[in-house]
Amino acid sequence: MSCTGDGLTLSKLLQELANDTTRDRVAVGDLLQALGDRAIGALLFIFAFPNIFPVPPGTSAILGAPLVFLAAQLTFGMRPWLPGLISRRSMTRTDFHGVVKRVAPWLERAEKLLRPRVSVLTLPPLEYAVGLICLLLATVLVLPIPFGNMLPALSISLLALGLLERDGYAVVTGLIAAVLSAVLVSGVIWGIVKGIIYMLSDVWVF
Repeated sequence: MSCTGDGLTLSKLLQELANDTTRDRVAVGDLLQALGDRAIGALLFIFAFPNIFPVPPGTSAILGAPLVFLAAQLTFGMRPWLPGLISRRSMTRTDFHGVVKRVAPWLERAEKLLRPRVSVLTLPPLEYAVGLICLLLATVLVLPIPFGNMLPALSISLLALGLLERDGYAVVTGLIAAVLSAVLVSGVIWGIVKGIIYMLSDVWVF
């Protein structure tokens, strides 16, 4: 099981931040600093995972913007960085604690299952290819496509965990989910286009 920059697993680090009573708020920049060299994979998971579940309209666009930045950096082998507009975003520690309380059990189960294997899929240059796929998925995630955010979010989450834990099996599972995402999203888009064409044709007739 791999660890974040200070030797803690991702779930333990998030819980440590959530339980830190010396801070009133937790900013994205705090996460970036605490996660160290593994920040890109960890933040990809943090921003993607909430979108797997039903969220209020517009949430995927807010969470998707950092995903686009991070996935692009992974694609080009860059160090993790986020613009101030994003890194300064924060929530109260109490709210952050509530989020971590919901996410941590899922993450802990995943960390117990994942381990380094077929690690060549998680290392450059294949790591950059995974980054490109995450970038495409993140771009889809920010688009207002009905029911189009859950599978891409699941795909990014699996790919991110695979990179974090150097688990090639998780990466392969994420790639399969990405293919399913492409099929689903293309089907939804085609349905929307057909609906628009149908409505326009009715208007044209009258």
